[in-house]
Amino acid sequence: MSGTADIVARPFGDEDVDFNDVESSTASISSSVLEYRAIQGRTFHSARHPTDYFTPNDGQQQQSVDLTHHYLTVLLDGKLYLAPIPEDVKNVIDIGTGTGIWAIDFADEHPEAQVIGTDLSPMQPTWIPPNMKFEVDDATVLPWTYTPDSFDFVHVRYLFGAISDWTALFKEAYRVLRPGTGWIQDCEIDVRFRSDDGTTEGVAAMEKWSELFELSGRKTGASFTVVADDLQRRSLEEAGFVDVQVRTFKVPVGGWPLDPKLAEVGRLVHATLENDLEGYTLLLWHNVLNWPAEEYRPFLADLRKALRNRKYHGYYVLRYAFGRKPEA
Repeated sequence: MSGTADIVARPFGDEDVDFNDVESSTASISSSVLEYRAIQGRTFHSARHPTDYFTPNDGQQQQSVDLTHHYLTVLLDGKLYLAPIPEDVKNVIDIGTGTGIWAIDFADEHPEAQVIGTDLSPMQPTWIPPNMKFEVDDATVLPWTYTPDSFDFVHVRYLFGAISDWTALFKEAYRVLRPGTGWIQDCEIDVRFRSDDGTTEGVAAMEKWSELFELSGRKTGASFTVVADDLQRRSLEEAGFVDVQVRTFKVPVGGWPLDPKLAEVGRLVHATLENDLEGYTLLLWHNVLNWPAEEYRPFLADLRKALRNRKYHGYYVLRYAFGRKPEA
């Protein structure tokens, strides 16, 4: 395990109370893909799409996606992955690529590789490295359209709340990876607040946030507790992968840690949330759980206040899991 020791908070002062120092077919894109759903001023994936993903696909949420990529890169000391793939990797696919930022960075780092990024919506940039492309596709629609034994690396990140059968997803990755040398890596996070010193216990807004995700996962069947339930490891092994390894991290929320790197990660996590608390919660609150609409805005206000308070030493638990496809 990595990064799971208690995180030491730097000394707290009065100036910290209001902490705020942050800021399908793969062949073509049909018109139906662009028919986004509008919910309370936010746009979500196409109403005709079989997957009802919980976050928006608009510009505000895309900013949070890019901030997420940045804090994960800082967490890994500048690395884009942990799986022991060879430097001369040839064919790579990024499932659920979002804005495509990971795929673009990987393509830049590996100019000899061919990189594909897939997502539900065509929200990626048009200026991309010459060795990559984006495709609109839904990884939950099985089987995948890709040729068996054709990829060297399948990258998956932050699909919590979107997958009802992780073993089925990983079996498709297994099918398209090369025997013996093909690797898969999945990174997921449990967004329920935790603390080593008990400071997040009894904070109503933080507990409401955690309850929102836990109950939504139970209702939809797409778990938000992938990490806590050890679904990554178990599902990779059930899909047939070998040499499965996991690395677990505590990801602070806010710049309260004494450790400079963790403080930077925490500030970026805070910025990610502050940028779009609504985007992470709107659909779940109103459309999945049908909680009282009049309580939603006060909840967001209370949560922002709690996030800015360095008295609360909250963190999330994040886990990387990776495995290799054995020889046939």
